[in-house]
Amino acid sequence: MGRLKETFDNISEAGNPGVIPFLTVGFPSIEDTISIVRILEESGASVVELGVPFSDPLADGPTIQRSSFYALEKGITVANCLEVCKELRKEGVKVPLVLMGYYNPFLSYGIENFAHDAKDSGVDGVIVPDLPHEESHKLAKALRNNQLDLIPLLAPTSTDNRIAKSCESASGFIYCVSLNGVTGVREQMPEGVLDITKRIRQQTTLPIAVGFGISKRQHVKSVGASAQAAVVGSALIQIIENNPDKQDREQAIRKFVLELTGNLH
Repeated sequence: MGRLKETFDNISEAGNPGVIPFLTVGFPSIEDTISIVRILEESGASVVELGVPFSDPLADGPTIQRSSFYALEKGITVANCLEVCKELRKEGVKVPLVLMGYYNPFLSYGIENFAHDAKDSGVDGVIVPDLPHEESHKLAKALRNNQLDLIPLLAPTSTDNRIAKSCESASGFIYCVSLNGVTGVREQMPEGVLDITKRIRQQTTLPIAVGFGISKRQHVKSVGASAQAAVVGSALIQIIENNPDKQDREQAIRKFVLELTGNLH
């Protein structure tokens, strides 16, 4: 059984929605990325999404864009991201690791090489926001040959036909975007989340994770009404930005994730 399937099975059994934090590899440094992932796992994160920095992150709001540009200025590449995953596995990190990145860096790396090296590095799945289903077959096949999941991104604007086609070739879980727009912290969960998750559920039995705008325990609980997990990105990046002192940052991250998971006592 793969790590993602086992994790979502455990989430279903526990009856509490999982939390999937996102952070950009190399922000603020490679060493910090590794230590933060360990804290996320210790604090109860179900899965960790690791962002591959890219110069034109069209689905990301200003917060994640800043972290991506910062990492690019430090020269972070796909190879560095894979090295981080490999190091995390060497250190005994067991939480599923999902790379989220745009297609060009993976294409430049070489699709077959990327799939092989991702598997070798302990990656469990890949999300590619700018890769439409119609053009995903080469990457999907390479990942599948290496027992890795290609996780589709679906939005409220996705037609029933597109949802059906994306779910047909999906594995791991479905990433459901909660709104039409870019990533970023929001006060309220947008209306329509229940509608899109219901439409997805009609087409697949795979777990559903909802992202974009989630920053509070109440958001996570709301997501749990129709999905298995909530993805949290910009709010975590903001905590990293606002706490330059490493000890303060680690304490703030731990408290934040424990609050999101409902385990802060």
